[in-house]
Amino acid sequence: MPDISLSGRSLVAGSAQGELLYCDVGLSFWGGVDPFSGEIIDRHHPLCGAVLADRVLAIPSGRGSCTGSSVLLELILNGHAPAALVFEHVEDILTLGVLIAEHMFHKSIPVMCVGREGFAALRHMTYVQIESDRLEGFLLPPSTPYVPTATTVTPALPSTITLSPRDREMLAGAHGKAAQVAMLIILHVAELQGATELLDVTQAHIDGCIYTGPASLRFAQQLVAWGAKVSVPTTLNSISVDKRRWREQGIDVALGVPASQLGDAYLDMGAKVSFTCAPYLLDSAPKAGEQIVWAESNAVVYANSVLGARTLKYPDYLDICIALTGRAPLTGCHLDQQRHATLRIELPPLAGLDDVFYPLLGYHVGLLAGSEIPVVCGLEKMQPTLDDLKAFGAAFATTSAAPMFHIVGVTPEAATVELALGHQPAPRTLHISHHDLQASWKELNSAEELKVDLVSLGNPHFSLSECEALAALCHGKRKHPNVAMVITCGRAIHAQAIKAGYVATLETFGAQFVTDTCWCMLGEPVVPLLARTLMTNSGKYAHYAPGLVGRLVHFGSLAACVDAACKGETSGRPPRWLGAAVEMTAHV
Repeated sequence: MPDISLSGRSLVAGSAQGELLYCDVGLSFWGGVDPFSGEIIDRHHPLCGAVLADRVLAIPSGRGSCTGSSVLLELILNGHAPAALVFEHVEDILTLGVLIAEHMFHKSIPVMCVGREGFAALRHMTYVQIESDRLEGFLLPPSTPYVPTATTVTPALPSTITLSPRDREMLAGAHGKAAQVAMLIILHVAELQGATELLDVTQAHIDGCIYTGPASLRFAQQLVAWGAKVSVPTTLNSISVDKRRWREQGIDVALGVPASQLGDAYLDMGAKVSFTCAPYLLDSAPKAGEQIVWAESNAVVYANSVLGARTLKYPDYLDICIALTGRAPLTGCHLDQQRHATLRIELPPLAGLDDVFYPLLGYHVGLLAGSEIPVVCGLEKMQPTLDDLKAFGAAFATTSAAPMFHIVGVTPEAATVELALGHQPAPRTLHISHHDLQASWKELNSAEELKVDLVSLGNPHFSLSECEALAALCHGKRKHPNVAMVITCGRAIHAQAIKAGYVATLETFGAQFVTDTCWCMLGEPVVPLLARTLMTNSGKYAHYAPGLVGRLVHFGSLAACVDAACKGETSGRPPRWLGAAVEMTAHV
């Protein structure tokens, strides 16, 4: 007999059994799970080192990157996927990876959500059996053999969504096979999200152009073979290599060729040559209130929070499905009432801040927020720049599953805390102390030795103003001969920085520019083979680098990064405003 029996919501139907792998901390599959082995590689996660293959994974939700759907698709197609996924609540990114496997490759795993109480009840279980919307948990594996029910992997067509005449045409195949399959996937996601109608979008930004393995290329090339063409202006995220220079950079052809082919496939569908993880820096950036479909976690958060545009945190592959049809589920942050904050965060008195404050704070706020949209109080007089907000948002998107944030007196929908909360009282208020920020500082600074071998800048891609600031810091100096400094940025910003003279100054200093790709995709030899420690001003990369490239990290301000590049080492000390602060006690 089972020790617990739960009813839940089946997000993807099926039967499964296996050892339970449980954690009450969300997990980003991109940067957190090896797509070829299923090992959890996020050095900051409690399950680091565990292998997912053939086990039932129970986590509250995903978090971080939109590319998690692509990693899960790789795992399903290469046989290293979990036996099933169990979430606390509906989870879009990872569920979408399973839906793509079903619709396009006829493979699947069960996915279900069991609610807060049901999820908590799993904590002490070691073995799980799942049958559609039923879950049985066991303290010890059952002695009676489990015989799963035979299930089909052909999902039923949702019937709860109001369709326009053109939607029906696409669903019937009148606009081609690619649009037909895309519309079917959109409708299944809309049903999971509780949407009853679709909306028109004005532009798209595609994150699925990142090469995670053979499945990502297989997916895109199948769409091209079906005649896929985007129906709205579409930009592309960073791809996995510098498309123009990967050979001279020494990138292995085993990565360079398929990664370039993947980029070409999306260009064949009509996307623009952009290759940047910061599409908000392009001339095509959306305006406030504009309904868009963007993937790439930092871009989504920036679009919603800073620009006031409207997008969900769209999973890889759903982004291109919506770009092909021009239609998206009307739900989530597309709606006024779902953009309000449900968590209030109060900051302590602050003074003497430098630029490292904003990614550090974003990282910590993301940890606190989980899936909730927070409103941050206490920065009204600080006047953060757009670069500060970019750094905050990228770090926030790394540790949170939420699609946006509000900062009172700073972001466009938070002129007052009451507006950010939708004139409702905050269900929860959290107070951040300097002590809390010190803890996150220690988490991001994983390196113990003070020597620095690589300074990595541009995650997300550098803006023109960041290039200007870095050039001013580097002017008249030369980096240490044993330290590499690499800056990633988009092609458009690189061209502007050349014209402004910043590239010449930085190359004289000894820095190298890489375009088209980003630090979340870069590995050896751009990351020097013998490099043991790196330094970055990115909270996002400080989190991901230990798992992605196996190097330990120093995290600090832009000025501290330049100082380390010149000296070959860093002090390892926190900034003065953090180290000398009077500690306060955090409380709810």
